[in-house]
This record gives sequence, C-alpha cells and structure tokens, in this order.
Amino acid sequence: MNLKEIKDLIETFNKSETSKIKIKQDNFEIELEKNTSLNVSPTITPITTNLPTTSPTPTPISESNTSSSNASGDFILSPMVGTFYQCPSPGAAPYIKAGDVVKKGQTIGIVEAMKIMNEIEAEYDCKILSIEANDAQPVEFGSKLVKVERI
Repeated sequence: MNLKEIKDLIETFNKSETSKIKIKQDNFEIELEKNTSLNVSPTITPITTNLPTTSPTPTPISESNTSSSNASGDFILSPMVGTFYQCPSPGAAPYIKAGDVVKKGQTIGIVEAMKIMNEIEAEYDCKILSIEANDAQPVEFGSKLVKVERI
C-alpha cells in the first residue's frame, strides 16, 4: 500500500461505523481501531512494514539548572511529530496534572498526527513532576512531554 491508499483508508474508516479493521497485504499489515469511549479518531498500529518503527520510551535526563530539590527526573517523550493534547476533548479535564501518581499503561496525553489521535501512555509507575508541553502545542519526535519520577 502506498501513502495515498493508507490515507484514503483512514479517511474512509473515520467516516464508517466500523470500530476495528485489520488488513494484511504482502509484507505490510495495518490495524485501525477507534477508541469509542473517548470519541476520538482511530489509532494506527503498524504491525509489520519495511520502514523502521519506534516505540515511545522515556529517556532519563538530568538537569543541572533547576532550583527544585529534585535535580533529575525522567521524561516521557513524544514518539512522533504532531500536536500534543492534555485532554481527551476540548473542555474536558486533562488526563494528568503535576503531583498525580500514574500507573504503567495509563494515558498521559494524546499526540495527533495526520488526524490520527495517538494515546501516549506511561511506560512505568511514576509521579508527575511537571507537564513540559502545553496543550495543543506542536511537538517533534523526542520532545519532552512530561517530567516524571519513577516509583
């Protein structure tokens, strides 16, 4: 499948009542699923493709120019280029706020890329120290979204 065919498929899927679809073609496989509980666009999960894929992995980074008692922390990074959203929908409460304790797999925000809403999840149990990205802010691959402390 080429990029145009994938985009057309996603657009058609968005407009349909179908909540999940999986397509296999040669060495390419794509699975689309709508998160109906949040009323957001579907997520895309590449299973097998010739292109390299990455998964979101927090990278520990220490800061030396901070006045807080916690001079270092881990960051949850953006796994892609897109727009970061702190809330599931406009006007809704944010997924997290500073001081919250989150469990592994809990959603901390959304990165929208090509009209696809990609939930960003905590990779481990942690405490939210600060939210580094503003709501509706464009982010790059590897941008710091949230500063956390492992629990």
